[in-house]
Amino acid sequence: MSKRVELVGAAALLCTSLAFAACNETVSNSNANANANAGTITTRTEPTATATPTPRYTEEQAREEREKAKANKETIGQSLEDAWIHTKIVAKLIGNSQTPERKINVDVVDAAVTLRGQVDTAEAKTEAERVAKDTDGVKKVTNELKVVLAKAENSNKPANKKAP
Repeated sequence: MSKRVELVGAAALLCTSLAFAACNETVSNSNANANANAGTITTRTEPTATATPTPRYTEEQAREEREKAKANKETIGQSLEDAWIHTKIVAKLIGNSQTPERKINVDVVDAAVTLRGQVDTAEAKTEAERVAKDTDGVKKVTNELKVVLAKAENSNKPANKKAP
């Protein structure tokens, strides 16, 4: 019986030793791979922009956004991504003091954005385009905004005077 206990003990010791050796081998392999790759030259490619719809943006929200856009004479494509892009651009334009969002129509179809309407300055036109281009998921921006100077009151008109 003691021979049998010795054999079982030896087998357990052998298994434990192999397990430790395997663990150590994994660590040394990863270090060996890191060291082996240390002298290699890798070329880096720039990441490409990809559209990333938010998981919280739902079809119901997209439907509501399309209804609002339609009321404002704007167009949104049928994809969830188009509605999400529209939502993001409109929110950015509203939050940007340089862009009069209420005067800018934002159309989004197949991730292509068209800006339409009238703005007061060339800077507002440029800023609206920048905002659209910097929005995740946008593939193309067409800026059809017109710069129309705000009409100042005509100071050459004589004041209304009552006759004596």
